[in-house]
Amino acid sequence: MNYDLLFEAVQIGPVTAPNRFYAVPHATGHGNLQPNGSIALRETKAEGGWGTVVMQITEIAASSDMANHPMERLWDETYLDAHAKLVERIKRHGALSGIELAHCGMRARNYVSGIPVIGPSNLPLLRPEFPIQVRAMNKSDIRDFRDSHRKAAQLAKRAGYDILYVYAAHDLSLLSNFLSARNNQRSDEYGGSLKNRVRLLREVLEDTLEVASGSCAVALRFSVHEFGFEQAMTYDGEAREVVEMLAELPDLWDVNIAGWPADSQTSRFSEEGYQLEFTDFVKSVTTKPVVGVGRFTSPEKMISLIRSGRLDLIGAARPSIADPFLPTKIREGRLNEIRECIGCNICVSCDAYGVPVKCTQNPSVSEEWRRGWHPENIPSVKKQQTGLIVGGGPAGLECAWTLVRAGMHVTMVEAEEEFGGRVSRESRLSGLFAWSRVRDYRLMQLQQHENVELFPANRLNAGDIEEFDADNVVIATGASWRGDGVGSMNYRPLPWLNEMIVLTPDDVMSNVAPSGPVIVYDDDHFYMGAVLAEHLHRMGNEVRFITPHQEISAWTAFTLEQGAIMNRFADLGIPYHSNLMVKGKQGKELVFTSMLPGMEDRAFSCETLVFVGARLARDELQFEVRKRLGENKVYAVGDCDVPGTIQAAVFSGHRVARQIIDGDESFFRLDRPDIVNR
Repeated sequence: MNYDLLFEAVQIGPVTAPNRFYAVPHATGHGNLQPNGSIALRETKAEGGWGTVVMQITEIAASSDMANHPMERLWDETYLDAHAKLVERIKRHGALSGIELAHCGMRARNYVSGIPVIGPSNLPLLRPEFPIQVRAMNKSDIRDFRDSHRKAAQLAKRAGYDILYVYAAHDLSLLSNFLSARNNQRSDEYGGSLKNRVRLLREVLEDTLEVASGSCAVALRFSVHEFGFEQAMTYDGEAREVVEMLAELPDLWDVNIAGWPADSQTSRFSEEGYQLEFTDFVKSVTTKPVVGVGRFTSPEKMISLIRSGRLDLIGAARPSIADPFLPTKIREGRLNEIRECIGCNICVSCDAYGVPVKCTQNPSVSEEWRRGWHPENIPSVKKQQTGLIVGGGPAGLECAWTLVRAGMHVTMVEAEEEFGGRVSRESRLSGLFAWSRVRDYRLMQLQQHENVELFPANRLNAGDIEEFDADNVVIATGASWRGDGVGSMNYRPLPWLNEMIVLTPDDVMSNVAPSGPVIVYDDDHFYMGAVLAEHLHRMGNEVRFITPHQEISAWTAFTLEQGAIMNRFADLGIPYHSNLMVKGKQGKELVFTSMLPGMEDRAFSCETLVFVGARLARDELQFEVRKRLGENKVYAVGDCDVPGTIQAAVFSGHRVARQIIDGDESFFRLDRPDIVNR
């Protein structure tokens, strides 16, 4: 297929995007306190061919203080130098630079500034876990907000940004608060009718266009459909009316859906382009260019969207994290080299902790400045040497691929007939097929290089490895799920489990069939327990899901999947219970004690217990090899070093490979605002 259409220039008001690849605003976890990391991450996207690269939410004033959350800032000139440096680095590669100016309104915290949180009405904060209320803005507050936005736009223009954003999306903006009939309970000219609720957005757009004065473009980021509450704006209701009211005012429409769990759905619960049914109408309402998102990774899909007139620019956050060089690879016809986003939302989870973003597919993200890692350019090994990698899971594959690119001759040996390790096994479970991309990308690259040999279905012992006599030995033998009752909330084995049928996730993934009523007991609290419950239900088993945690699949709240998991359980009719700790067996029933005081024990019929708890590293081989070869040339990577996420395994493989290449792992720069120009 000819992809030239994706590389046509697009006029956005007074500026011209060099192509249709548009890296939309997204949090990176660096914020204003780690400017060098923020700059390097976004510069890498520009280098990789993204024609437009936009800075994330940038607070315009102290009244929008997100406290410990690592947002960007442009409160005053203090922050100007870092923004100017970012613009210079992006433009160095021929890309446009944009900035998402925002006031977070009813989602601000103002813990640092101590200023009252402001919004359209006197209501609780839109974060129920914060014991704070919002003060309704008076006319003076509205004037101050407009003035702050105007001044921030002027500073952004001075910094050299090509596109100035007005942000009214994700229920994360003061402007979206005013648009919302739920949040806006005013009776003046800024409340009541939709025309009145749109008034402030229109005024801010006009203010920003006046500041831009034809030298830079103005974009409106707007959520055209909201989920999860009454009086939500919908694509076939008020949201469409908003677009019709403002159709020709901004130079660009950046459209999406809200809230964030809807906007950033995982591949387990959505397909590529899942937002299009809600955003398609915008192109029929405005003549201005439109950018939209939907976890786009397929060049064919991108072409079809442009040809059919559904979008003018292909927006991406997560795909641009997974592969900053995606546009360049498409332009050069290297489609097989694209690291496709797997939609796991590990990147999103970092936002909950306020740390620099991580990615399962791209281990170099956020390490561009502090470790000097480039996603495509691997330094050559300093001397000719060989590597033996034992284990072909995600850690072993990433380690091998990195060493091969450095010019080392690598032999990879895998005990199973199939490479991929846990990725291959897990990707066969319900909803996780996209995770096979972790294996497929790396295996495909390795198979095209001459300096690597791949041997599946070969199990090596310590003597075999010693005899092989490689310069570097990497052990990547993975981990096994425990079936003895040890998990996140119970650290001691439960001997009575030997009296019943207990399966581990490894057993289920090896197609061991349970019998009778099944209880999936989740003391892991990420995705595996819920995935297995769904998988076994679809296989025809009677399944019940129980966890000792107060929440179902608790950690999936950080990957924005928890609500979707509970909805899936409800749709499938899978009963679920929280706050229940497994206690013992009584005949054909399992007894559970409540984690809540004063509650009675509960018993459920159970013939097979699927226990999802802790894992044990398969580390016997690495310790035996270390005894024979010494510590200096033997490395353990991934789950056999310490069990963790697939992202952690990939990162481990990459980190150790870099250590072998560089001969030193200690290089790690600490970021801070006062060294932005170094």
